[in-house]
Amino acid sequence: MESKSLFERLGGSKGIERIVDEVASRHLANPLINTRFRPYLDTPGKLEQLKVHLARFLEMGSGGPNRYEGRSMTAAHRGMNISAAEYLAAMDDIMAALKQVGVDEQTQKDVLAITYSLKGDIVHM
Repeated sequence: MESKSLFERLGGSKGIERIVDEVASRHLANPLINTRFRPYLDTPGKLEQLKVHLARFLEMGSGGPNRYEGRSMTAAHRGMNISAAEYLAAMDDIMAALKQVGVDEQTQKDVLAITYSLKGDIVHM
């Protein structure tokens, strides 16, 4: 039996884009972190650009096509002073989004493990 890659289990590029849309909506509604994302709404296309970067990053990190051309997690979050509470709020949004779009429990756990492994690149207090 051939096992599917994480990219395939997330629904490929289309599935990842759907997940990213759900995560972005949740981040904008989350009172613990929405102030970090609301400024993206002030510039037309800025939120869409962020979502494309995130989708491409997730594609690459899950075994899909390597189309990501953005900064590293460390560089992207440098100087933002993201707290552990904000990081956990973002992780909660990601996990809720995965569940909302119907990603199976094992795949959710795999994404959680990867997301948690990036904590040191994101949290800087």
